[in-house]
Amino acid sequence: MSDPRLTDVPGDEIPLVREPVEHEPITAQPDRVGPYQILQVLGEGGMGVVYLAEQKQPVRRRVALKLIKLGMDTKEVIARFESERQALAMMSHPHVAAVLDAGATEHGRPYFVMEYVPGIPITEYCDKHRLGIPQRLELFVHVCEAVQHAHQKGIIHRDIKPSNVLVMMQDGRPLPKVIDFGVAKATAGRLTERTVFTEQGRIIGTPAYMSPEQAEMSG
Repeated sequence: MSDPRLTDVPGDEIPLVREPVEHEPITAQPDRVGPYQILQVLGEGGMGVVYLAEQKQPVRRRVALKLIKLGMDTKEVIARFESERQALAMMSHPHVAAVLDAGATEHGRPYFVMEYVPGIPITEYCDKHRLGIPQRLELFVHVCEAVQHAHQKGIIHRDIKPSNVLVMMQDGRPLPKVIDFGVAKATAGRLTERTVFTEQGRIIGTPAYMSPEQAEMSG
């Protein structure tokens, strides 16, 4: 890689990157990442891939593991990746997917582990179950509570849309969870000591779901 590896993380944060021990082989999907057994791909974005993984020690559970794509571990991508992890770590809310662990592969690629949300997008859930307006509003109130919690922690999600709100079943009731804080922004201070660069004029978020201020890049 042409970019130097970042090895020092201030404070008590978990280091995300270390020097690679050898050239990493190119494979479609890793068998393991750290102590986690990789089962299948859940989703893929511009900088990372989210896998369904299984943890066996010290507890047995399924988790969602986000790993930076091979060749994408530049300073900017690592900074955004770390910002997302730190944003999740700052929150504790029943309607926000929780971060559980973080680390780096033996080849130095950063990853972090989140609560696995076995759900579907909120709009798909509402249509599938033919929910009326009161039931839809009840779900949406929980989403608003999650977003408010993030704002109270000084975090703006910046990409709220149906695919980033998954609804799972828990104890026989629907439970919405806000996911993907990959483009989140801190309103006070910084989420990481690393510098996150946003290209001037670049639109952050999904145009169809942006607020007018966000679309105009004025807020």
